[in-house]
Amino acid sequence: MRASTFYKTLPFFLLIVFLIPVVAVWPQHGAALFAHPQWQQLKTIFIGIFLEAFPFILMGVFLSSLLQLFVKDEWIARWCPKNPVIGVVFAALLGIVLPICECGMIPVVRRLMLKGLPAHIAVTFILSGPILNPVVFAATMMAFRSHSEIVYGRMGLAFVVAALIGLIIYSLCRRNPLKRSLQEFGTQGAGAEAHQHPKTWNSFFTHAGDELFEMSKYVVLGTFLTAVIQTTIPRDELLALGNGPISSYALMMGFAFILSLCSTSDAFVASAFSHVLTAGPLLSFLVLGPMLDFKSLLMLFATFKPKFVIGLSLLIIVLVFAGSVTVNMIL
Repeated sequence: MRASTFYKTLPFFLLIVFLIPVVAVWPQHGAALFAHPQWQQLKTIFIGIFLEAFPFILMGVFLSSLLQLFVKDEWIARWCPKNPVIGVVFAALLGIVLPICECGMIPVVRRLMLKGLPAHIAVTFILSGPILNPVVFAATMMAFRSHSEIVYGRMGLAFVVAALIGLIIYSLCRRNPLKRSLQEFGTQGAGAEAHQHPKTWNSFFTHAGDELFEMSKYVVLGTFLTAVIQTTIPRDELLALGNGPISSYALMMGFAFILSLCSTSDAFVASAFSHVLTAGPLLSFLVLGPMLDFKSLLMLFATFKPKFVIGLSLLIIVLVFAGSVTVNMIL
């Protein structure tokens, strides 16, 4: 419970910490501070990332509320494949019919897990859904018209990484990885539904509003910190670090984490590096970003237990790196 309270209050605490120096210098330097070019750049980056992410969060929250309203718990148990391999493959390909961006994925999967979706299927869908869908495939194909190997390499590597992590979770994760407060909420919600029958549009919008507030505060915090990092660290200095064969992977994976781009637009950013980098580093950027970036990491911490999120993050980084190096050697 203490950990849950900590993560809920973290965004507000960090906001207060940020506002203290602003309030302190405002009487003397306020106007000059907000007219500074770096502040203008930070504001532009923040608004750009937030406007890109918010529609997908909204879509995910509304879909989550529809699932809460109309999908019965026993349906989830009936539809889920019992065989772990079939379940992982099913989850990895689910994005073809449910093309949800990574920003809206976590609210949907969280709701499905509260209704009984197994963790290995849920995490596989979180990792693969934002990449293995027709919208992202078309965007990647458009960005890399003359490099189809990048397009199919992205799809193939995303499938392999997501499936492997799903199978690892099935083998090693015996307890529910959802935060305890969410598990208690799911149990209480099921009981309330059985006695009060709250299947009305009023309950739909109430649930959507609560979940939108819960998810948005982490996205706002993640977007702001991402904008700060992009503003304070010049890209030229980062590019200078990526000259080596291994450091180029670290550079592009770090870029993917920091930039926090939507999976429908990151291919166009990656294509700008195609003349200076080989396929491997480009794939590491295109696969890691939708699976793990700054704002989605905060949303994961809001949903899953901290140890589970840390282990999942390390698995993603290691497997994406190893897979990108392997594909680069093949190509």
